[in-house]
Amino acid sequence: MLYRMSIYILGMFVNFFGVALLIKATLGAGFWTALFVGLSDRLGFTVGIWYAIFQLIFIFVNGWLMKQKPEVRALLPLVLESLILDFWVEIVFKNMTMASAPFLVQLALLLIGVTFSALGVSIYILPQLPRAPVDQLFLVVAKRFNLSLRVSQTAIALTTSTAAFFVGGPVGLGTAAGVAFAGIMIQYFYTYGYPLYYLYHPNYRERLTPVL
Repeated sequence: MLYRMSIYILGMFVNFFGVALLIKATLGAGFWTALFVGLSDRLGFTVGIWYAIFQLIFIFVNGWLMKQKPEVRALLPLVLESLILDFWVEIVFKNMTMASAPFLVQLALLLIGVTFSALGVSIYILPQLPRAPVDQLFLVVAKRFNLSLRVSQTAIALTTSTAAFFVGGPVGLGTAAGVAFAGIMIQYFYTYGYPLYYLYHPNYRERLTPVL
């Protein structure tokens, strides 16, 4: 259990490290983050609090899509991820600004952010522990409608990006990069990370076929 929890929390920190870099690149945040930043700017509260609010809503949405009771265990990642997001954005990178940096530097930061964000998601879904509702959503949609992770993630990304645009969130190149590549990268990292995860797993080294 210690091994699984370590991978689980590591994935969260990696994911939101990438999210924070996307925000600081000032070329448009990731699709979910753009929505939360827009709501934060317009209505107040931190980005992490808006993240928590939507997570809570999606606990019930996911249960409805899967025709089962809401997963109460999802409250754990809801709290952890909201705190980790605010840790990176409000503490570690609070005074960092790249608004006046050369475009190529901003672009490099954006690409690093997208990569780390996708890598983090793929890491933290590996241990099969309770997933944050916002991340569980694309898995639920994929299963419910028999879609690949890439197609499911891309569809949700397009919908969220549109909503972020209308609330005045920082939609831009970073958002487009998330829509275009996040699903593909999550599927890639998950597929190749699964055997590595079980190679070092203390109890299940023989399990090398990805199962979502």
